[in-house]
Amino acid sequence: MSRHPFATDAYEAGFVTGIREDCSLQTNALRNVDVPILMLDNDFKNPDLQRYLSRFREIEPEIGVVGDARSADEAHIFVEEARKLKTEYQDSTLIIVPKCHEAIDIIGSADVPGTEIVLGYSMGYSDILASDFSDYSDWRGRRVHLLGASPTKQWEVIQQLTSPTLFGDPPADIVGLDWNGAHKVAYMGESWSRAGWQRSDHLSIRETVKKSLREMRLFWKERGVWPREGTTPVDRLGEAVQMPDDEVFANGMHISEAGDYEGPDDWEDRLDPEDDETIPLEHATVHQYTDGSIRAFRSETERAYIEYHEGLITP
Repeated sequence: MSRHPFATDAYEAGFVTGIREDCSLQTNALRNVDVPILMLDNDFKNPDLQRYLSRFREIEPEIGVVGDARSADEAHIFVEEARKLKTEYQDSTLIIVPKCHEAIDIIGSADVPGTEIVLGYSMGYSDILASDFSDYSDWRGRRVHLLGASPTKQWEVIQQLTSPTLFGDPPADIVGLDWNGAHKVAYMGESWSRAGWQRSDHLSIRETVKKSLREMRLFWKERGVWPREGTTPVDRLGEAVQMPDDEVFANGMHISEAGDYEGPDDWEDRLDPEDDETIPLEHATVHQYTDGSIRAFRSETERAYIEYHEGLITP
């Protein structure tokens, strides 16, 4: 949950992408990029329920963190609003975050249309953590989403909430987890790995984040937590960055040169790793033509040149 280019890379790696209600993915200026907003978080430091609900209906995400319930009264209010949302978006996964012990049962036992409300287990940098007001046993037998913290810490909590106990407590149903720490720590020159944090001063910020994403994906795959093949957002919805049919642009060569690169991936590998905060393809001018092709150009001048010489017509 961040912005371009981090969110773009995460989506293409198979992760769910999202934003906080007061943010954006910052892709409006990129003519060739379309990253879906699949999760909408609330601004727990400056909450406004009506603002959040308005944003939810505007974006219509698959997952929504409706709010943080710091009291039983707040829990009832959030449940009622979630019930209304469920009548409109029955397939959406709605999360309410208990910030007091009483809220756990109010949220967990709520009767709503469609799937049950999910309890948000606060970790990471939240002002009130789940461990501050509850025990692991309070969360067992419920649908839970882990909010924040690194994969290793999340895995520890998953084991605590799902492993067999001497008392025969039912396991929690861990329906999801999220973390946006990889890009924050990248600015301090570190990447996350299965072996712990590593110095990555030799990499750009973007490459540092991508390295963390690769390690996170491998970490969850090793534990059987990664989604089944063909079910990740990019599998279901398609690529975020639209690739052109025009090999001239894809190769990054001058329009008068044939070039010898195999495609965009090969070209990207040849970029200066110290200057890769944006891939030129993401800034392309993209057009579809009557012959069915979709071509991307580095500039309107290049587009006009190729259209004239190849007789391309825009539908």
